[in-house]
Amino acid sequence: MSVQAMYGYRAGRPPQSQELDPMLLWPALALLLFGLVMVYSASIATAEGSRFTGYQPTYFLLRHGVFLAIGLIAAVVVFQVPLRVWQQGAPWLFLIGVALLVLVLVPFIGREVNGARRWLPLGLVNLQPSELMKLFAVLYAADYTVRKLADMGSFRRGFVPMALVMALVGGLLLREPDFGAFVVIICIAMGILFLGGINARLFAVLFLFLALAFVVLIWTSPYRRERIFGFMDPWSDAFGKGYQLSHALIAFGRGEWFGVGLGGSVEKLFYLPEAHTDFLLAVIAEELGLVGVLAVIGLFALIVQRAFAIGRQSLLLERAYGGLVAQGIGIWLGVQAFINMGVNMGLLPTKGLTLPLMSFGGSGIFANCVALAILLRVDYENRALMRGQPV
Repeated sequence: MSVQAMYGYRAGRPPQSQELDPMLLWPALALLLFGLVMVYSASIATAEGSRFTGYQPTYFLLRHGVFLAIGLIAAVVVFQVPLRVWQQGAPWLFLIGVALLVLVLVPFIGREVNGARRWLPLGLVNLQPSELMKLFAVLYAADYTVRKLADMGSFRRGFVPMALVMALVGGLLLREPDFGAFVVIICIAMGILFLGGINARLFAVLFLFLALAFVVLIWTSPYRRERIFGFMDPWSDAFGKGYQLSHALIAFGRGEWFGVGLGGSVEKLFYLPEAHTDFLLAVIAEELGLVGVLAVIGLFALIVQRAFAIGRQSLLLERAYGGLVAQGIGIWLGVQAFINMGVNMGLLPTKGLTLPLMSFGGSGIFANCVALAILLRVDYENRALMRGQPV
């Protein structure tokens, strides 16, 4: 059976379908808009009580709205760019990302907040290079895998070059430090290599090696070790290393089935740190209950499923780069959302990773919107190819 027949197309007859996948577009827009509402709800008390924000309750709402508008405009522009252009530019974008990661570590250039140097000040906004690096890692890893398809079974020719590049990126991220971004980018690279056909036995060995490396990184870092201990029993030091997790769990407990109502969270009133960024899901749980949390999980699951379906369709059409990019974006959004949700629910140790598409943060929202535009472009070119149109 031909690919066209598999997806319901007949020769010489255009498909009766939308240009864009509604099962991808609408859940993504729903999360973006829902995130805008919840960022305002989670941040209103913090903004109103802070001198930094000028005591303006809408401070974070307005900034997040501007970030979202810029991200959506960028997405519309990016969607017009053919996928082959991204493939040609992938190595250069990756080099730009590495340069930004180096620049953020330079004294008096990178901005340090709470002991971490992760931001480049750009006047009214701060750029977080690690967020852009996630996107660049997807584009580069897909391009690398396509170029090395014949060598995917070779440790020396297929894996070592990518491992050296990712070791460089990982070293820069750990210098900031940004362990969460490091984990996500490693998952992206390893996932794309696996989907590209890397030797299964080699992949298993590498997985065990990475697991051991993560244990060593955690054990040799006092603050990471403290986070593990706080995760194992947050109530033993509820006012110290277990503070964030204990208040996140209180928020989940108060929410029960249907929540206390939108805007009714108590934990966001200076109890739960980073309520509008890392712990946004906890506020959703408190205000909208289990129903609200399940809705968010369902929307993310749908986006990830569509990303992998679009990638599979692209691979069936012998468009390997588009397929790996689509599935790489699915890995990125799925892994980061899973880690953030796991941290909020107490299933994973506390880690500074935002909830994609929803949490406050200009760099993250921008990178997420651009990634979704590229994903939609892959689907658009798949549909065009089905119709026999040039792409």
